[in-house]
Amino acid sequence: MDNQQDGFVKGRVKSLKFAVKGVWLLITTEHSIMVQMAIGILISFIGWWMDITKTEWLFQILAIGLVLVAESLNTCIEKLCDFVQPEHDKKIGFIKDIAAGAVSFAAVTAIIIGLFIYLPKFL
Repeated sequence: MDNQQDGFVKGRVKSLKFAVKGVWLLITTEHSIMVQMAIGILISFIGWWMDITKTEWLFQILAIGLVLVAESLNTCIEKLCDFVQPEHDKKIGFIKDIAAGAVSFAAVTAIIIGLFIYLPKFL
């Protein structure tokens, strides 16, 4: 796979290029990622407007990242399943539903974190 002649730094730069390409593909082609990013940006503006604390920022950024990672992995699993089995298959559907469920766990966690941060500011 990797050319043994490539040095450590050169290998890391190649890896970074692949990662940046992956992020670009996600944010330019996947509607679910676009929606999640838009929500993350909106919540970040709200956090800035409401002057949340550094600790609240840490939790908010972690929650946004958690959702984006879960959504990205879900997209990857769905694409892989569709590649392996383009026709409808009950077992593939089960796998895709579980992957979508993981996103739901992340989203619910993010909502709970958001409630802990923002609800006291409105009460």
